[in-house]
Amino acid sequence: MNNDKIIKATFPVLDMTCAACAVSVESMLTSLDGVTKASVNFANQDALVEYDTTKVTPEALRKTVQSIGYDLIIDISNQDVLKEEAYNKHYSALKHRTIWATILSFPIVVIGMFFMDMPYANWIMMVLATPVIFYFGRSFFINAVKQAKNGKANMDTLVALSTGIAYVFSLFNTLFPEFWHRQGLHAHVYFEAAAVVIAFISLGKLLEEKAKSNTSSAIKKLIGLQPKTVRMLVNNVEVEKPISDVVVGDIVIVRPGEKIPVDGKVMNGHSYVDESMISGESIPVQKKQDDKVYTGTINQKGSFQFVAEKIGSDTLLSQIIKMVQEAQGSKAPVQKVVDKVAGIFVPVVIGISILTFIVWMLFGGDAAFTHALLTSVTVLVIACPCALGLATPTAIMVGIGKGAELGILIKDAESLEIGHKVNAIVLDKTGTITEGHPEVTDILWAARADDEQLKQVLYAMEAKSEHPLADAVVRYFQLQNTTKADIDTFESITGMGVVATQSEMRYYAGSSKMMKDGIKSIDAKLQTQATQWQEEAKTVIWFWNDDGALAIVAIADKVKATSAAAVKKLHNLGIEVYMLTGDNSQTAKVIAEQVGINHYHAETLPSDKAVFIKELQSKGKIVAMVGDGINDSHALAQADMSIAMGKGSDIAIDVAKMTLIHSDLSTIPAALNLSRKTVNTIRQNLFWAFIYNLIGIPIAAGVLYPINEFLLDPMIAGAAMALSSVSVVSNSLRLKLARL
Repeated sequence: MNNDKIIKATFPVLDMTCAACAVSVESMLTSLDGVTKASVNFANQDALVEYDTTKVTPEALRKTVQSIGYDLIIDISNQDVLKEEAYNKHYSALKHRTIWATILSFPIVVIGMFFMDMPYANWIMMVLATPVIFYFGRSFFINAVKQAKNGKANMDTLVALSTGIAYVFSLFNTLFPEFWHRQGLHAHVYFEAAAVVIAFISLGKLLEEKAKSNTSSAIKKLIGLQPKTVRMLVNNVEVEKPISDVVVGDIVIVRPGEKIPVDGKVMNGHSYVDESMISGESIPVQKKQDDKVYTGTINQKGSFQFVAEKIGSDTLLSQIIKMVQEAQGSKAPVQKVVDKVAGIFVPVVIGISILTFIVWMLFGGDAAFTHALLTSVTVLVIACPCALGLATPTAIMVGIGKGAELGILIKDAESLEIGHKVNAIVLDKTGTITEGHPEVTDILWAARADDEQLKQVLYAMEAKSEHPLADAVVRYFQLQNTTKADIDTFESITGMGVVATQSEMRYYAGSSKMMKDGIKSIDAKLQTQATQWQEEAKTVIWFWNDDGALAIVAIADKVKATSAAAVKKLHNLGIEVYMLTGDNSQTAKVIAEQVGINHYHAETLPSDKAVFIKELQSKGKIVAMVGDGINDSHALAQADMSIAMGKGSDIAIDVAKMTLIHSDLSTIPAALNLSRKTVNTIRQNLFWAFIYNLIGIPIAAGVLYPINEFLLDPMIAGAAMALSSVSVVSNSLRLKLARL
């Protein structure tokens, strides 16, 4: 299979009514040649499909789904609008059917319960029940037939069987009551049960749809942040154009109170921008020349012009939306077990219903047939695969949405489920515990080396280096108006430093460890000053050549204001905190003491971080790694749970399972608490869904009849079935109010 042609795409699925539907759609998609993976989420009505574009097309996926009575929206460019239109149309139709089914069912119930002996009672109920069942409830029968044609069954099958059997039996008794009268029996009818079951289940579906819509409110808010038009400067003339017309390099104008339409960099002007919906920070951020601005954030008082750098799906907001959508569509490990149960649930329930009928016919006495029919129908009505199917995905959707609102982007459901198990966290120092904006505070040159040519060589070397600290040195020399020397060769030694050659002389810049391994002489004054700076928690870069040390550079990186409090919170949660850094031991010690970390390792290479995490895992620890740089990507991949700082490198964010948009360590305890609360909600949902079915089905089958002659009415069973799904979704929605 050509990996270059394998893509991952999300397609909205239409007309699913229960968890068994999602299992059916998923199995059909997975069976297609070219589909490597498919995950169908009943809660958000989406299919996340990974497929080979050389073997299968979106149209082929759609035809496969249509063959079992569902549909896919494959128009990616207009997907959200089409999905919203389809949802609104479905909801409106469901509301219409529910209202009329309820209106017509009410007099049937009144007649059936209080006026059974009135003239033509059965005929009146039949006339009222017929449109309820076969017109307002027709979707249950249509979907059941479609499922049956493909050898499958779902909740619609249960509803169609139960109400259909009750209606046909009642119709027979209305038309031919003498059949029972000749046997000395009363010709019972159950029109009220059949009609009320349709009305109750329709009402339950209506409430369920409304509740499910609320679970995705976070993603709707994010999508709503995307402006539809943009004001641009074209040939020095201000024009307004659709957002789709913007290309990279265009000059965009933003006025006070307007949303920023694309990602870019400020050219001129200044203002404060509300970035709370992306970063979670409520305080507006000052924007001036060369500062980055992001799609969907809101300009405050000032106005400015900026150059468009990222458009369409490349913008930060689009990436966040895509990540949240894929995460909400992913499945937690526990969901795989639930899917297997849902896949066999309906056939098992039908089997129980048949068995119930047989047992009552054999041991039911004089009223055997009536009781057999009533209990078998009630079993079909009360069984609810929806509650099982909604238990996990609704909690995951709300949890991930809650995280997105707090600036915590969770890449998949599995990482959300793992979070509450974490008992060890490994933190990188630079950009994670510290601000990640190091600045040169001091430079001390050896007496023999204080000349302009050597400054130019050091400037040129650091300009080629990819290490975060090199940027601080480069900025320093830029402010000094230093020019770069022409160097002949350049080599970067990962985690150690850089080597360059100029005019046949080799120059080195890097850590004290690298310097001590290959230097001939060290100026005592430099060594003393380096020690003093390290005691002040400054990082020292050595600059030397084959003849000896030339200079030392002191770089300081301020500890974030929230780091110490975050570490304390993690300790209070019973989590061991470790700091790994490539910096020297003295600096690492001072930083660790400032934030309250007891375990730290200095002068670690990128590979050392991954090895350390592996050692913790071998001791039974569930490890989370938090980092922000390219050099953290190996360790992030090794950890059980990987967390990237949003202001870090793209590769770190790509590898990580969780991203903190505003790079604040205090959100890590919140993320772990969110995981714990989400998992608890899933467990509660699954418990009640299983208990409901385990208790409800036997009662519906009549197990209490030998004890107290109690038989559950199908109408009550229908109401219980409807409310079970609503209760599961409502419990998940409580996560929105959770305090983290």
